[in-house]
Amino acid sequence: MQSDQPVGGPLLPRAARVTAAWCGVVLLVAGVAAAAIWLCVELKAVVTPVLLAMLGTALLGPLNRRLLALRLNRSLAAGLTCVALIAVVGGAAYIVAGALIDTGDQIVRSLKDAARGIQEHFGAAGTSLDDLVSNGKKLVGKFGGTAASGLLTGVSVVGHLIADSILALFLTFFFLRDGHRVARSLSNASDDGNGSGRHLEAAAQRAFRAVEGFMRGTTLIALIDAILITTGLLILRVPGAVGLGALVFIGAYIPYLGAFISGTVAILVALADRGFVIALWALGVVLAVQVIEGHVLQPMIQSRTVQMHPAMVMLAITAGASIAGILGMLLAVPLSAAAFGVVSELRSRYAAEGRETDPGPGAGPGPEPGPGT
Repeated sequence: MQSDQPVGGPLLPRAARVTAAWCGVVLLVAGVAAAAIWLCVELKAVVTPVLLAMLGTALLGPLNRRLLALRLNRSLAAGLTCVALIAVVGGAAYIVAGALIDTGDQIVRSLKDAARGIQEHFGAAGTSLDDLVSNGKKLVGKFGGTAASGLLTGVSVVGHLIADSILALFLTFFFLRDGHRVARSLSNASDDGNGSGRHLEAAAQRAFRAVEGFMRGTTLIALIDAILITTGLLILRVPGAVGLGALVFIGAYIPYLGAFISGTVAILVALADRGFVIALWALGVVLAVQVIEGHVLQPMIQSRTVQMHPAMVMLAITAGASIAGILGMLLAVPLSAAAFGVVSELRSRYAAEGRETDPGPGAGPGPEPGPGT
């Protein structure tokens, strides 16, 4: 008696086999990504300057290309671009630090006043800022013996920051000067005769263009946001308006979260020093600037870059903060934009290849050869 089960047939249905295959791919990609993240964390002394150099190269890449268009030597063009990078970053840091130093005490005092007012209306019974201050003093006195070690740690952090900045500057020079050679070497090393090298080079260029667009667009948007909010706060006579504008400029490099924090600080300062009505006007200024950014500046300035969903941006920022703290928050979005750029490039390439190999629904078999052929 013959069985109904076909001999040698698959044990699992096709849907189960496809699901298992995709699960294997997801596990493989997750494992590779986890290993890469672990390796980057272990080698952060090298990875951090490289990433900072890539961001600097992306920010001032157009200037370097303009200098090359003037027929300058590559080394000279890269050197002048690095000088411009030092001037831009140093000037911005000087302006931001000066504004925060000049108005920092006033902003902190206003925040304390706002917190005290909020605590009086909504705080828990028996809890006040004076209690928190006294408890803080007790903790400082209890753990005062660790102040020296904390100071040494701070000095060590500053030393590492200076060393990373110098290394990143040198790497930026070499990236600007020899970037074309790196792309060509990458293509030649990975070429297997089937176009893999060209695909990899195109994906790398797409990722770099995404980072370049993000850096330039974010910097321009941050500058416009800071100018608009500072102007609005100056009109409202909010104390520390310039320092708050500098805080807005810095926070713009952390999408959504940075704007929320800097806007909240501005509103609290206005509430403490100018009252509830002025705080409402400050809230209106912040919301108006965010609407202009979302509906005008973002579509106009960053229309050619990789567009990420806000949920993906928040997840990337959270993951970056859990891995590398503030530096991870700053690098999470540009790295995610680069990854999305690579995926988009690979998808478009494979879709184009599929259209080339697909004969189409109207294509049928060719004519049969005659008897004389």
